[in-house]
Amino acid sequence: MRTFLLILSAFAVILVPACSGDKGNSAGDPIKIGVLASMTGSLESYGKQTVNGFQLGLDYATQGTREVHGRKVEVIIEDTETKAEVAIKKATKLLEEDQVDILVGSSSSADTLAVLPLAEEYQKVMIVEPAVADSITGAEWNRYIFRTARNSYQDAIAGAAAIAKPGVKIATLAPDYAFGRDGVKAFKQAAEKLGGRVIHQEYADPKATDFTSHLQKIINAKPDYLFVVWAGANTPWNQIAEMKLQERGIKISTGVPDLPALKTMAGLVGMEGFTVYFHTLPKNKVNDWLISEHKKRFNGQVPDLFTPGGMSAAIAAVEALKKTEGDASADALIPVMEGMSFETPKGTMMFRKEDHQALQTLYAIKLEKGTEYPNPVLIRELTPEETAPPVLNKK
Repeated sequence: MRTFLLILSAFAVILVPACSGDKGNSAGDPIKIGVLASMTGSLESYGKQTVNGFQLGLDYATQGTREVHGRKVEVIIEDTETKAEVAIKKATKLLEEDQVDILVGSSSSADTLAVLPLAEEYQKVMIVEPAVADSITGAEWNRYIFRTARNSYQDAIAGAAAIAKPGVKIATLAPDYAFGRDGVKAFKQAAEKLGGRVIHQEYADPKATDFTSHLQKIINAKPDYLFVVWAGANTPWNQIAEMKLQERGIKISTGVPDLPALKTMAGLVGMEGFTVYFHTLPKNKVNDWLISEHKKRFNGQVPDLFTPGGMSAAIAAVEALKKTEGDASADALIPVMEGMSFETPKGTMMFRKEDHQALQTLYAIKLEKGTEYPNPVLIRELTPEETAPPVLNKK
């Protein structure tokens, strides 16, 4: 019996380091980060911006070494095709075959919501970027989820600050899925707190190219403002101009989109709204580095709307790994990430302990005439405290 116990003890000693390695603690193994992004599909430009930003962020945060505490950082990118069923398949592949330590993504709220349960099942930290649906850090949240992207409430608070005041009548136009409905719900609450009134809501097919019927209903409702929540290449801006909403006395307001969409908004010069990011607005050394390095790597092009988000997600991952001395297990990462502050192209972000939503700066802007596209000119910064959303996860 004594011999058996000695053999069993020796076997247990052998197993300890092996189990530790499975949790991401092995000093010799690389840290693997799986990035889910829309590299094709309706949000392709968003996915590519995020991936470019993530790669830049890794280089910035590790000073070009791609190494944390002696462990190399490897990035594996998978295309969700902007389809939830594909996102699940690709995330499963990253977790089971590639055995990634951390997940990042995705471009679509629907894709992201489909993947959230896998982060919990496999006990891996997932950094959400750039999906914004409130339910990600709300009803569908679990403790493995951290979000560097802003959520719909943060957008809504910024959007309402631009136009809502007592007596103002507002209509909304949004895509008919989680991103759009969450965005309108949050905007309505924020606008009504400031005395505005949402009198009409229109939801269009996310893949729509003809917005005529929706815009006519909005015209018939006779609002003072139309607030638009939209994402994707199929924007409604040209039809809004063609149907002369502004000439009918309906002012337009929205979150400023990425540069290709901004080029279609020449008819909205003078509009007041908000933006998540425009390269000339943040004044800090991280953003200066991003602009300079992005121009070097991408033929003189400036970073676009979702590039800094990808960079912020990478910086967050690296800063957390530095604090855990390279331990990529969720048990090590979660305690240091809760309440963690880190510097990004948008200034200081902080993961709120209650729901792991990153509090961050947004920007109230006015569109002025530019050469290639209307230029968002800063009215004022909206501070992380000012745009802090309610805690929605009920945990």
